[in-house]
Amino acid sequence: MKLQLQIKMNEALFLRDPESSALGKNILSHGIQLIYKHGFEAFTFKKLAEDIGTTEAGIYRYFENKHKLLVYLTAWYWGWLEFQISFQTNNIDDPAVKLKKVIRLLAMAVEDDEQTSYINESLLHQIIISEGSKAYLTKQVGEDNKQQFFKPYKDLCAVIGQIISDCNPVYKYPRSLASTIVEMAHFQNFFMYNLPSLTDFGKKKEETEIISFLNHLVFSSLEIKQEHG
Repeated sequence: MKLQLQIKMNEALFLRDPESSALGKNILSHGIQLIYKHGFEAFTFKKLAEDIGTTEAGIYRYFENKHKLLVYLTAWYWGWLEFQISFQTNNIDDPAVKLKKVIRLLAMAVEDDEQTSYINESLLHQIIISEGSKAYLTKQVGEDNKQQFFKPYKDLCAVIGQIISDCNPVYKYPRSLASTIVEMAHFQNFFMYNLPSLTDFGKKKEETEIISFLNHLVFSSLEIKQEHG
């Protein structure tokens, strides 16, 4: 029996819940495809409407602008990733083993989740890597933060931070390390494929090398000796 995945979204992000209708789900599905294909700067609601076969006005009934759509998608992804971490580490007692599992989930390529037919997590993961920081690197970040648009990201980092604290209760910077490894997993992946001289992974281009780097960084910071495996 499959688990039913339900991610509760901040209602301030949309004018009408996109998960409540076929058109709304198409906006999410095709929006992901177009942002992945063209990049966020070149993405417009006009192109999205043409791709779906609807009107721009129809899309604006769901989202005020494309920034809100991007924040929605990134927030959805962080919620989905937190669920994956919880589900895949639920039966792991050793916090160090659990942390290694988290690092692997952050750094490895993502497969599309069959539970969410209208969201392609594989493509969305690539959008998070290349476009995700644009959700909060804006002039209105303070106002967006007041509306709790970034709560799913904060919740994810809090979960990872708790696992870090479980590994070393006296470590002073669990949330800083948590957000660092999340961002670093994505930046190193982006650099590996696009700016390889900024990494040591440009030749092989394998996510496993990023995992090894992050494990070394994290467990050295926590002053925990790594075991093989």
